[in-house]
Amino acid sequence: MEFGKIHNLDAVNLTLPPGSAFNARVWAGVEPTQRPNVFIGGPIWANKDYVGKVYPSNAKERDFLHYYTRQFNTIELNLTHYQIPTMNMIDKWKAEATQGFTYCPKFPQAISHERQLIASETLTEEFVNAVLGLEEFLGMTFLQLPPSFGPDKWPILEAYLKSLPDELDVAVEFRHPDWFSKAALWQQTLERLYVLRRHVVITDVAGRRDVLHMGLSSPVLTLRFIANEGHQTDYVRTDAWIQRLKTWFEKGLQTAYLFIHGGAENDTAPELILYWTRELNKHCGLNLREPVLQPKVVQGSLF
Repeated sequence: MEFGKIHNLDAVNLTLPPGSAFNARVWAGVEPTQRPNVFIGGPIWANKDYVGKVYPSNAKERDFLHYYTRQFNTIELNLTHYQIPTMNMIDKWKAEATQGFTYCPKFPQAISHERQLIASETLTEEFVNAVLGLEEFLGMTFLQLPPSFGPDKWPILEAYLKSLPDELDVAVEFRHPDWFSKAALWQQTLERLYVLRRHVVITDVAGRRDVLHMGLSSPVLTLRFIANEGHQTDYVRTDAWIQRLKTWFEKGLQTAYLFIHGGAENDTAPELILYWTRELNKHCGLNLREPVLQPKVVQGSLF
């Protein structure tokens, strides 16, 4: 992932900001639950580095998804950003999923980036019908707006969100800096999403701290956590998130979708997901299944 990529981490304040003022409105409308739904996974299953570590040492590429769904309980489904899935693909994804697993598809870039939500009715209908076919395996869908999509285009976004079926959970990822440049504007945006019953994406990435806005428009968190190849700060940032989630669960957070990116190739994502899972269980009283990782063997040596 190149968005927000930075090489000099020493120049960045990676401290987790306080929660948005609007969050109090969200907490006022819900009661805390003792069993929040927590889904945690990565953005990819087709990674050959996972063979012998996440997947069996004899795993074939065609079986990667099968093994992925038995290690993690969700995936940020970026494949749908580049193509609308066919029904054969949907059927295969359903067949490979385990009970409780959720796919979280990204809206196609043909809709979000190329057409910027305009004159996209046919493509949207095709995409929505396809992903709704995932049935009980469909989790959060997320609409990533392009960096050029600023606050002046809110009427377009509002009309588009209203056109989507109520049964489709949608979280919006904002990237244009102007959404966050004025606190009052961002609070108004959260209010509008709250009224529409749509969700918002929080992205924690080193090079764009403004998108770490810490705002919620519902008691559902969709977090994209972008690590830096296993750097020590990845774990410090994780610790801060665990404590924030503990607080948010106590206030009434009902569901959390946590997408952990290891870095450019996501080779280190499984280790970080394991750490997140253990710390969530330890500090938040959860009982999430831990992925089982094996040390890889290369030319007779373990590493």
